[in-house]
Amino acid sequence: MKTRFFDHIDLRVKDRRRAQRFYEQVLPAIGFTREQSDEKYGCFYVPGDGKPPFFCFEEDPNHKPNGTRISFWADTREEVDRVAEVVRRAGGQVLEGPELCRDYTPDYYAFFFEDPDGNKLEICCRTIPK
Repeated sequence: MKTRFFDHIDLRVKDRRRAQRFYEQVLPAIGFTREQSDEKYGCFYVPGDGKPPFFCFEEDPNHKPNGTRISFWADTREEVDRVAEVVRRAGGQVLEGPELCRDYTPDYYAFFFEDPDGNKLEICCRTIPK
C-alpha cells in the first residue's frame, strides 16, 4: 500500500527574499527542518533518507494569490497553537483561529493564515474519518 501521497509543494511568491525570511521560521516549526535553498529556490525538506517531501518556492513578480489553500497536518492541538505563534512572530496574516471548525468535522482544530504574498495556508489537527 502506498504510504506517501505527495512529493512536494512548488509555490510562487512575488518577493523571494521576503518569503525566505517568513518560511525559514515557519516551515521548520511544521517539520520541514532541512533547508536547501539556493539563489533561485527557497527549499525545505522533511528530514530523512531517500527522497523526502519538500516545500519549495520561487519568485514570480506576476504572481497573484487566489483561493487555493495548502493545509499541513499537526499531530496535536498544541502543535497547531505552537505553529500559530510562530506564524504570528514571522509576520504572517492571521485569518482565523486557532479554533475548532465543527463545520468541517466535530474535532477539526485549525489555524488559517496567509504568507506575506497572500498565499493561503493552514495547519490542522483532526481524527481520521472512519
